[in-house]
Amino acid sequence: MTLNNRIILGACGILLLGSSLAGCKKGNDETERLLDEKDKELADLRQLAEMDRREMENEYAQFAAQYGELKMTIRDDSLAARLEAEQRRAQQLMEELKRVKSTNASEILRLRRELETVRAVLRDYIRQVDSLQRLNQNLVVERDSARREVARARQENNTMAQHNASLSEKVAIAAQLNATGIHIQALKANGKPAKKMKDIKRFCISFTITRNVTAQAGNRPVYLRLMKPGKQVASPHGSFTYEGKQIEYSAVKNIEYSGQEVSVTMYVDMNEFISAGQYSVHIFTDGQMIGSGSINIGK
Repeated sequence: MTLNNRIILGACGILLLGSSLAGCKKGNDETERLLDEKDKELADLRQLAEMDRREMENEYAQFAAQYGELKMTIRDDSLAARLEAEQRRAQQLMEELKRVKSTNASEILRLRRELETVRAVLRDYIRQVDSLQRLNQNLVVERDSARREVARARQENNTMAQHNASLSEKVAIAAQLNATGIHIQALKANGKPAKKMKDIKRFCISFTITRNVTAQAGNRPVYLRLMKPGKQVASPHGSFTYEGKQIEYSAVKNIEYSGQEVSVTMYVDMNEFISAGQYSVHIFTDGQMIGSGSINIGK
């Protein structure tokens, strides 16, 4: 081999070696670039996984808070207990998620599935609570309507009762008997008029009970009270009820009343001292005073 050929072969060798060395360097740079891209991609994935985990934590916290709010809106103890259990479950899963590393893909996936379950259960409870609230609102409306109806009926009954009481009072007033033409005369023992006070032995009281077709017909006692000048009852013979009290009477007589005018005469014997002054008479029947009159007795 000639010297030129050796030089050429040497030069070729040097060129090949330089080319080989250049190729190796280029390959190393590409590998480093690919590794850098992989590291960046993994870092991005870790960041996304961490963001996803924090978002899930926030959702669990929101669901737990929503369960708490739902409990405040209901009075059903059974439903409240179930909501309490679901709230604790959401809080427990949130605590589990906080302890899981973002690189633990299997646990993250499990907790994401649990999150979907919690979300679905929450939606169902929201529908139940909403349905109960609408039902309660309807019941409140019905209750208020019933109360108004009861109040209206009570008002009508009170009005009717007042009307009936007024009507009954008017009927009672209309049915009340009335004594007119009351005449009082002092008599001697022989029944003749007494002109002197010392001769008076009895009083004769006559009057007329007027016609009243609204009054109940039948037998009824008529009581007479003769009051002396000192306001004492003369010759008391018993008592009767008037305005819730027992008061004395001087004479009583049963009459048959048919609704038509009836004349009545009653006597009061005076077996006691008679003084000068005004003697008054009060006539009662059916628990009412139906007439009065008076006479002055001089010495």
